[in-house]
Amino acid sequence: MAADPARRAAFVALPITVLIWALSWIVMKQALRWIGPFDFAALRYLLGSAVLFAALALTRQPLRPPPWLPTLAVGLCQTAAFQGLGQWALLDGGAGRVALLSYTMPFWAVLLAWPILGERPGRRQVAGLLFAGAGLLCILEPWHGLGQARSTVIALAGGVAWALGTVLSKRLLRRASVPVLTFTAWQMLAGALVLAAFACWVPQRPPQWGLPLFGALLYSGVLASSVAWALWLVVLRHLPTTVASLGSLGVPVTGVLLAWLLLGEQPDAWEGLGIALILAGLAAVSGVSLARPRA
Repeated sequence: MAADPARRAAFVALPITVLIWALSWIVMKQALRWIGPFDFAALRYLLGSAVLFAALALTRQPLRPPPWLPTLAVGLCQTAAFQGLGQWALLDGGAGRVALLSYTMPFWAVLLAWPILGERPGRRQVAGLLFAGAGLLCILEPWHGLGQARSTVIALAGGVAWALGTVLSKRLLRRASVPVLTFTAWQMLAGALVLAAFACWVPQRPPQWGLPLFGALLYSGVLASSVAWALWLVVLRHLPTTVASLGSLGVPVTGVLLAWLLLGEQPDAWEGLGIALILAGLAAVSGVSLARPRA
């Protein structure tokens, strides 16, 4: 009976997490009205890492840094490159489009896990990659010109960086006994410091400090980067992997719908087909099945 309340809590946490992460793309897009992309990404993750270290201290979990070289590599990929590129792509690209392209991460992870982890893709993963390729072709619409090609390439590069960070994280956690929250806090801090150094070097618009910018930072740094991640751990711990994978597909879908509703970013017919194909590919790569699982 003790597991039932935990499962119910996880089912509540899942849609909340999806909504927080989907809405964060809208917040990130709006934040560019008041601050440069790299300044915002750096401040967001400095704040997020501070919240995670405070959580570690309050819960008396280990603060000792994990192996520094692989942690730095993950921070460079998963925090600095992914978030910096994603925020940069939002300068020219729509929030829903950038969110969807960034969430092509599982496709790149399948490809990168083959040479790095020795995990050869199966038939389901290959089918997912084919769906993804067709979907990206529909979104790019090369027969109509390349249009938002720059933001598309930048968003896809962010997805690749996220995938590389994910694969490197998996390799580290296989080789060393590292508490997940401790590892996350340190890699986030490493990536945030790199972003801060990069933001000081790249010319950007000066921040317009005020309640809107502070609100965007609090939402992105505390809710999206810390609270939602903690909720996601609850989901992963108490729900089957299939349910969690299916739920994670809700982030790009909800992001596209929220961008349509709040920002007027209505996808055309080809983009709609591309979205459907990419989601089908995500479902295949994630191993999601609508069939009833065996007991």
